[in-house]
Amino acid sequence: MRYDLDDLRLFLHIAAEGSITAGAHRMHLSLPSASARVRALEHHAGVALLIRGRRGVRLTPAGTTLARHAREVLTQTARLDNAVASYARSPIVPLTLLSGGSAMYRLVPQALISFLGSHPDIDVTVSESRTPRTLQMLTDGEADLGIVLDGEAAGSGLRMESLGDDSLVVIGQAGGVLAGRTALTYREVAEHPLVGLDAGSSLRRWIEKHSGPHAPLVRHRTTVANLGVLVSLAAAGVGLAVVPGRAVDPRQPVDICELQEPWAHRHHLLAWGAKDGTASTATAALANHLLDAARSEPYARKADGKTPEAS
Repeated sequence: MRYDLDDLRLFLHIAAEGSITAGAHRMHLSLPSASARVRALEHHAGVALLIRGRRGVRLTPAGTTLARHAREVLTQTARLDNAVASYARSPIVPLTLLSGGSAMYRLVPQALISFLGSHPDIDVTVSESRTPRTLQMLTDGEADLGIVLDGEAAGSGLRMESLGDDSLVVIGQAGGVLAGRTALTYREVAEHPLVGLDAGSSLRRWIEKHSGPHAPLVRHRTTVANLGVLVSLAAAGVGLAVVPGRAVDPRQPVDICELQEPWAHRHHLLAWGAKDGTASTATAALANHLLDAARSEPYARKADGKTPEAS
């Protein structure tokens, strides 16, 4: 046996007011309409629910039972509506952030932790992307923000802000083959066994592109997908590694040398997308968290023992 929720609400109003007229008024119904609904409710129940008198109405025992259960049903219905209400709202489109691999290691996670923690209603889709593709997606309005390299970002016409140095360095086990050295060319690095990132990584492709067709043949003892793993392998003496200096924790026991190549000197820029010509408040907030993370990021020491800020 099923009851219409509006009929149950009407019945509870009548019970509370002791009058069909007053109950009808609270439901914004006419008296004839309300009376017809009560008769239909009694017919549906198969028993009288109200005792009608000149001064109003009062509940029969069956009416009292119906009123008690009606309150429970309507309370549970309200709880159900509230439980699913958030799913019924139009979802907020996630922000899209694109970045090369070196910023993905420490900078982006640090910014996401603070941003997502302080903006629980905003989601962020993050993808690794090389600078040319990032610039194209930002120009086409398919991304909100991108972390790009200065050497490939010139002439894009997009709004840019500095995120700090991303120059490449050579690292190896402390006290190993780099001991006493301050700088090496890529050809000198290639004379030693290396550890590197997977062939499809943005950093690996950058090195291969800029070292050119006459680059020395290198021996990779192993390749991995994660910069953190790569730094750990180099620190353990498995091989030398070419990595962004900002990927090396200053407290990590490794020797660091400058990579003496023009293409090794890089700078990160934060690029803004061209969505509808203006940036949303959420995009601006995420940008601020990225800029704050870049300013607070600990940089690796150089071969002379100084941080980039001190040199």
